[in-house]
Amino acid sequence: MYKILFVCLGNICRSPMAEFIMKDLVKKAGAEHEFYIESAGTSNEEEGNPVYPPVKKLLSHYNITCGGKTARKMTRADYDRFDLIIAMDYSNLRGIDRITGGDRDNKIHLLLSYAGEQRAISDPWYTRNFEAARQDILLGCTALLNTLTRSE
Repeated sequence: MYKILFVCLGNICRSPMAEFIMKDLVKKAGAEHEFYIESAGTSNEEEGNPVYPPVKKLLSHYNITCGGKTARKMTRADYDRFDLIIAMDYSNLRGIDRITGGDRDNKIHLLLSYAGEQRAISDPWYTRNFEAARQDILLGCTALLNTLTRSE
């Protein structure tokens, strides 16, 4: 079983979008029993808050539900609990490194690196372009799923 943690800053926009897009892709691939997927943030400023309403609305448009999800901060223990920790941007990578104390097992990666791109997923909290973020996240999650299922 692959245990994947998606991480952004507050865990109300990009990382929950990645969590639920990946869960949807895994379900459609018939591989639900092979994956455990969560999301978290590097900050505790949104802790306990639900998925940001524009994200929830956008996911719903694509028949993806995220009900019941509330933001949480990543912990050092998450490093040992998960096989992969997937960051949305370079600032998240730095935050994850501060929380974990380093990536001794090469578990931490930028999401779009799986699609052959070394760039961040822009934060729709600031850009207001939730669809662009969704498209990048879908690209990264699809490539990640393909990478993991090819390696079996």
